[in-house]
Amino acid sequence: MTNPVFDPKAFLAAASNKPGVYRMFDAQGELLYVGKAKSLKKRLASYFRKTGLSPKTEALVARIAQIDTTITANETEALLLEQSLIKASRPPYNILLRDDKSYPYVFLSSNDDFPRLGLHRGTKRAKGRYFGPYPSAGAIRESLALLQKAFMVRQCEDSYYRNRTRPCLQYQIKRCKAPCVGLVDQAEYAEDVRHSVMFLEGRSNTLATELNEAMEQASMALNFERAAELRDQIALLRRVQDQQSMDTEQGDVDIVAAQVTPGGACVHVVMVRQGRVLGTKNHFPRVPIEQSAGEVLAAFLPQYYLGAAEREVPPEIIVNAEHEDFAVIAQALSQARGCNLVISHRVRGNRKRWLTLAESNAQQSLASLLANRQHIQARFESLQEALDLDEVPTRLECYDISHSSGEATVASCVVFGPEGPLKSDYRRFNIEGVTAGDDYAAMRQALTRRFGRIKDGEGKMPDILLVDGGKGQMKMALEVMQELAIHDLTLLGVAKGVTRKAGMETLYLNDPHNELVLPGHSPALHLIQHIRDEAHRFAITGHRARRGKARTTSSLEGIAGVGPKRRRELLKHFGGLQELKRASAAEVAKVPGVSKKLAEQIYAALHSD
Repeated sequence: MTNPVFDPKAFLAAASNKPGVYRMFDAQGELLYVGKAKSLKKRLASYFRKTGLSPKTEALVARIAQIDTTITANETEALLLEQSLIKASRPPYNILLRDDKSYPYVFLSSNDDFPRLGLHRGTKRAKGRYFGPYPSAGAIRESLALLQKAFMVRQCEDSYYRNRTRPCLQYQIKRCKAPCVGLVDQAEYAEDVRHSVMFLEGRSNTLATELNEAMEQASMALNFERAAELRDQIALLRRVQDQQSMDTEQGDVDIVAAQVTPGGACVHVVMVRQGRVLGTKNHFPRVPIEQSAGEVLAAFLPQYYLGAAEREVPPEIIVNAEHEDFAVIAQALSQARGCNLVISHRVRGNRKRWLTLAESNAQQSLASLLANRQHIQARFESLQEALDLDEVPTRLECYDISHSSGEATVASCVVFGPEGPLKSDYRRFNIEGVTAGDDYAAMRQALTRRFGRIKDGEGKMPDILLVDGGKGQMKMALEVMQELAIHDLTLLGVAKGVTRKAGMETLYLNDPHNELVLPGHSPALHLIQHIRDEAHRFAITGHRARRGKARTTSSLEGIAGVGPKRRRELLKHFGGLQELKRASAAEVAKVPGVSKKLAEQIYAALHSD
């Protein structure tokens, strides 16, 4: 059961009873697992008992060749060190939280006469107020859309705002009062900002009461137009309050519920700020060793709250299971937060409703994930049978080319595994130095770059390589593999067929002359279509972004002596880039601040092609 090089008895005899962190390594020196313990000796001894270990724990112990320990002053310090090591090394046998991004906030600027509202993620450097955090950018956009309808505070970027000479479309559709061109006075705008802040602080009932009183006063003063505006604002707020049936006007709390099955785990987080549910989010941590819901939460909470510097820690966390480590975790989070924090399990009233919501969402999300995995697994098994492979493939890569008449050519690489799309492994290649519109040369460049790196040890070799195209692209892929001396790779060309309809594709397996036609109902064909369409989508998205960047980059950029101010003056003087290009050097020199020499440089740069 244990590695013959490692002697657990000798190791445990010298192990300390003090709190600390232990790291387990295999015979190659690779880190397998990081753990913390109140007593290192007792905790490590539990791994080497003769009975009672789960199969996966036995698999871990069988690989141990070395254990390193670090003694800490207390269990809290051990927890903090454990999380740092897990984040740095991401050991395969630890529960790992994949999403380590900080939550986004609503940002209200404070150094403007007419402040703006916007979405912010990352370091809080700009001066202003930050509301949140919200569980996703989508949740923020919902709030911003409501505020835009109700109070019409501007949400445009400062660069756009400062260069307006007339109201934009947002003014026309009554989503902004056009402070950029002076169509609203500062006092009225400040009142709209104050109402927006009240909503973002969760004081919706107080805000609705204030608006009701203002509406009555406007009606008494026979200002019916203003009364109608206030009525519409109140209606929007009430609609949100109806949707947010769990609002309580008090409390900042996160509700964290874990559901675990033999196929995986889901942790569902409900975020409540000022008694208002801002939204929810699912996390699917990797659980390599069978764990209970309490054990998953004990691993999830410190990694989630301590692993991201920008993540806000609320004063209370409600969980759906108990664990002996929660007291230590609460103490560590209290230190990080700078004041007391409690982890609650038995709750009543609204908190019980929140917890029930989180549990049911975690259960449903995990069931959906596992059903999808089973569906994808069936497709992979069907593909194995269709291609007559020795075993089920575990990694598929598909390549596609996108351009507009040869402009801004981009090649995409998408990757699928048994769990579906592996988006972290997606890649795009900006194609350079090939004849415009030559898809074969573009495919050659992309494959050469990608598989050349794989040969150098930078990446994983796929089991199946799919290329979107026909015999020509298939032939090109074969040539690249031969040049790189890659011989143990299954190649699959995907052609749309004569009718170019879905379900009528022609496949080429390892040879342009070896055609393979699958029935339209084949799960293997559905998988191929899925990955082909995803490669197509990813390529088009990259191409459009590259083309858009090229078209929005001014030809004036990069000319020595022409900064943002001069560019603005030149474009303003001629009314646009096209008229500027038509102008002679003498006409360019008439622009204020442009010398004759600089005008000649500008003219030469614009006519260098």
